[in-house]
Amino acid sequence: MRVDDLLDHGAHVASVCNACRYCEQFCPVFPAIEQRLFFEKRDLVYLANLCHNCGECLYSCQFAPPHEFGIDVPRTMARIRERTYEEYAWPRWLASALRRNGPTSALTLAGVMAALFLAAVWVTNPQVLWQPGITADFYSVVPHAVMVALFGAVGLMVLMALSIGGIRFWREAAQSGAFTAAALAAALRDALTLRHLHTPDAECVSGEEQRTPWRRRFHHFTFYGFALCFASTTVAAVYHELGFEAPYAYASVPVILGTAGGFGLLIGPAGLWLLRRRRDPALGGGIDSVGADEAFLVLLVATSLTGLLLLAFRHSAAMSVLLLVHLGAVLALFLTLPYGKFAHGLYRTLALVRYRREVTRD
Repeated sequence: MRVDDLLDHGAHVASVCNACRYCEQFCPVFPAIEQRLFFEKRDLVYLANLCHNCGECLYSCQFAPPHEFGIDVPRTMARIRERTYEEYAWPRWLASALRRNGPTSALTLAGVMAALFLAAVWVTNPQVLWQPGITADFYSVVPHAVMVALFGAVGLMVLMALSIGGIRFWREAAQSGAFTAAALAAALRDALTLRHLHTPDAECVSGEEQRTPWRRRFHHFTFYGFALCFASTTVAAVYHELGFEAPYAYASVPVILGTAGGFGLLIGPAGLWLLRRRRDPALGGGIDSVGADEAFLVLLVATSLTGLLLLAFRHSAAMSVLLLVHLGAVLALFLTLPYGKFAHGLYRTLALVRYRREVTRD
């Protein structure tokens, strides 16, 4: 569907919802719709990223397909979000490539990164690739300075890309006005608790008359697993600066945090992938952005699985190869963060900030 046609249809859907207002208690999208009489692109982008795709409105709507009005809020908002991924991404062509090829592109990128690491070590220090008794010393395979320089540079690029995307989204979807402390605090609370992944009285639906808390729970596993892995890396960096040399004991803070985070990033994304397969396709399934979303899930699973295997076999002769494969998966994950579901998490939080500003103003 052409962008103009998609936006026209989105305006039609929002206008019908504004006239009906039956779903106003389900989520913030419908109170936000009621704030407007007309729906321009900036309003639709804002509403689409405010939508959490809980699906409640589809089964409650008297105008949903096969009605001639064709009011399908979850699918319409999902398609507009898909455009958001690409339009605000920097550089935009990377988001387009990831959307078209999805998991295949993600796994190929991870494989290429791992192969480059293996080739580099083969050229510079081949004897460490399969050497027993190496005592889990990761820096004997890839020097600490090289890791810091490489992942630091990639991390800065990711932060820049996410910042540019967030600024582009905020300028269009929010238009004007600064963050307020109250709006930001309320939006972060909503985002961190996934408050809108269920209605006030029940969990969100996965099909007609089918309710389950697992979509929300798997999101929590994923987010907090990622946070724990980040905390593990941060603590390990502090340890290194304080003179505590790796490898760290299994009972150390970095290893405990990393292990818990690794299991979270294994359970959460795998669970979300399975739920996506079982969920009613009418709830936004089958759209193009599924490729970008599943690429993110696949890379999270690859990163966590290779990390846990590396932890389990870090004293074996396979440690060096496992380390390089893990680093390849991590680097691929970092490179794709600004172009899929992770970026949408940023946009959704910014949309919640705008929503909280509107609520406070009223």
